[in-house]
Amino acid sequence: MNKNTEKPSPEAKALSLFLMAYKANDPFYKEQLKRINKQWDLLQKDKISKNDYQEDVQTMLTSYGGYEAVVEKTVQFYVNKTGAWKLKGDDQYCQDAQKVADKFLKK
Repeated sequence: MNKNTEKPSPEAKALSLFLMAYKANDPFYKEQLKRINKQWDLLQKDKISKNDYQEDVQTMLTSYGGYEAVVEKTVQFYVNKTGAWKLKGDDQYCQDAQKVADKFLKK
C-alpha cells in the first residue's frame, strides 16, 4: 500500500475545521465531516484522484458559501466560544484565518 503524505489544501483544511466546529450543533455537519474525512483517507491511499477529492471539497465549500465564508464562520465560532483564535501556522489557511480573527477581535 502506497501512502501519500501530502498536506491538505487550504480549502480542504477550511472545510474540515468548519465541519469540526459545527458537528456538535447539527448531526448533518457530523455526517459531512465523516464523509470528507473518508475521502481524504481514500486519497491518501491512492484510491481516488486528487481532482475527485478537490471537486468534493469545492462542492461542499460552495454549499456553505465558499472558502472565505467558511473561514469567517469558523473563526467567528471559535472566537465566540473561547474569546480568542488560537490556531497558529504559516500555511495559507492559518494566514487567512488570522486576518479574519484580527478583524473580529478588534471589534
